Amino acid sequence: MSGFSYSRPFFEQLVDAALAHAKKLGASDAAAEASEGCGLSVSVRKGELENVERNKDKSLGITVYLGQKRGNASTSDFSMAAIQSTVQAAYDIARFTASDPAAGLPDPADIATRHPDLDLFHPWAITAEQAAALALECEAAALQTSPLISNSEGAGVSAQQSHFFSAHTRGFRGAYASSRHSLSVAPIAGQGDHMQRDAWYSSMRDARELASAQAVGRYAAERTLARLNSRKITTRQCPVLFESPLAAGLLGAYVQATSGGALYRKSSFLQDSLGQKVLAAHVDIAEDPHVRKGKGSAPFDEEGVTTRARQLVQAGVVQGYFLSTYSARKLGMRTTGNAGGSHNLTLSSRLTQAGDDLPEMLRKLGTGLFVTELMGQGVNHVTGDYSRGASGFWVENGQIAYPVEEITIASNMKDMLLGIEAVGADAYNYGAKTVGSVLINRMKIAGN
Repeated sequence: MSGFSYSRPFFEQLVDAALAHAKKLGASDAAAEASEGCGLSVSVRKGELENVERNKDKSLGITVYLGQKRGNASTSDFSMAAIQSTVQAAYDIARFTASDPAAGLPDPADIATRHPDLDLFHPWAITAEQAAALALECEAAALQTSPLISNSEGAGVSAQQSHFFSAHTRGFRGAYASSRHSLSVAPIAGQGDHMQRDAWYSSMRDARELASAQAVGRYAAERTLARLNSRKITTRQCPVLFESPLAAGLLGAYVQATSGGALYRKSSFLQDSLGQKVLAAHVDIAEDPHVRKGKGSAPFDEEGVTTRARQLVQAGVVQGYFLSTYSARKLGMRTTGNAGGSHNLTLSSRLTQAGDDLPEMLRKLGTGLFVTELMGQGVNHVTGDYSRGASGFWVENGQIAYPVEEITIASNMKDMLLGIEAVGADAYNYGAKTVGSVLINRMKIAGN
């Protein structure tokens, strides 16, 4: 396979050998995965090459079950002696682990038997020299946008690819390869105490679908220039519009709160929310693991469980959680095929019109705060309390008045989710999440 050192048949042999040795030792069940990743990362700054990094890693992981006792071990040594000692280590860990009624492989009815090709693998045959030239072009486009762009934190190009084969003793066997490529730049504008920075990037599974170096550079520069002459504002309460890339973070907080691990540990602000209205009545959230080339696409989850498209929130009401086999058993429920995370989520509003672009969303905001950058990890996933450092723009009568910085926005995630007034048609894909800009009816702003 392109750019890889190991073939799928070789990985199958490794995994089968590990499973066979686990059964020989007396394991009641076992699961194993062999994987390999490789890539190139190049960074430049102020017209000069800074770093060229090549990464190459490999791993074999084995999980051994002795009834309801579980042990796990891994190795990067693919020799048969190393595999057998790794299986032995997992077996020994299981022997001395307490029995857990929820432990075990997925039930046969949940195991994926069909593995659709989701077109996730597009290797990028780019050399270090070509990557450096592309990064330099991106940075140059940013620097040439305006004489006010005075410096740069650099630009980078990354080309990554990986593949794996996994199997377990309940009959699952599956494999696929995937790729992820990106181009980014972070320009600086202004001088002395009046400097501002911003950044932009493009990330795709297929390098041919990346935004052009010129477009990424220019847009990063425009974002940076817009922040010049930022000022503080006084403390107040007002509506807040989250730019679409940041709105994906709100969706991420929802995912965390409705994930099995948080729920069975009772460490979620959305505990027992199934069937409850927790978002505004016009809001839906859907999951589709089978989007071709999707950044969150997967034919099966990390346990070999079938992934399915489903409606997670309908008219603001929670229809389903994010569950692995283990967390589902802890909750007395059935796995949703989310071992390893969520798959291609889309948050949408039934009120959104085709013309609800960013200018229209600013008009809906009226007078309030448009947030374009957040700082810190200020979400308490147990209580839902939300407090983040922020910068962006003060908006008056639907028009941007001036940039603002050094403020804190605060609320509670429960109130924020119920207080979603509008979702823009300016949908942006951030990793495995797609959402437009999101307007929250009211938040506290701490400023001067």
